[in-house]
Amino acid sequence: MKKAFLIGLLATGTAFSALAANDAFSPYVDEKGNISFPNDFRTNMVHLGSWFVPEGGASGFHGVYTEKETVEAFRKNGKFPDGATLVKELRAHKTGNYTTGSGVSHETGDLKQWFVMVKDGEGRFSDNGSWGDGWGWALFKTDDMNKNASADYKTDCLGCHVPAKANDWIYTEAYPILGE
Repeated sequence: MKKAFLIGLLATGTAFSALAANDAFSPYVDEKGNISFPNDFRTNMVHLGSWFVPEGGASGFHGVYTEKETVEAFRKNGKFPDGATLVKELRAHKTGNYTTGSGVSHETGDLKQWFVMVKDGEGRFSDNGSWGDGWGWALFKTDDMNKNASADYKTDCLGCHVPAKANDWIYTEAYPILGE
């Protein structure tokens, strides 16, 4: 019985060590590089800034979030640290006339999708099509938040980020909190 108990402890310790090592990188990435949706981002992350896209398939409000530690690190050295997570939530919008003006847009409760990026300066998951160019790239749709809908970041994600290539693929001009 002692032997079985010790084997169980060793197995648990090994699993715990592997998990702990991965958690040091990102709690949203498993050992194969699969990115999971950070369900708690609205309460456990800070709001970096927002974009408003008035028309098209990506129309609406794009709110972007990250960890508080990521903001602190970026303020110190102007770079996103390894393991930093960026979550962009796309919400539909409505426009109306208010006492503050005509044609005022506001976000609604209708969620469209989420983009999640995880900084990877070491190239940990080069055999996974969701990783490359220093980031892990994921797209989550409202019908299945447990699955990354993007299998190849080069065709599914990178095209929108090309203008920001010189800035580590991120449009930081909409995130004034990074420079405060």
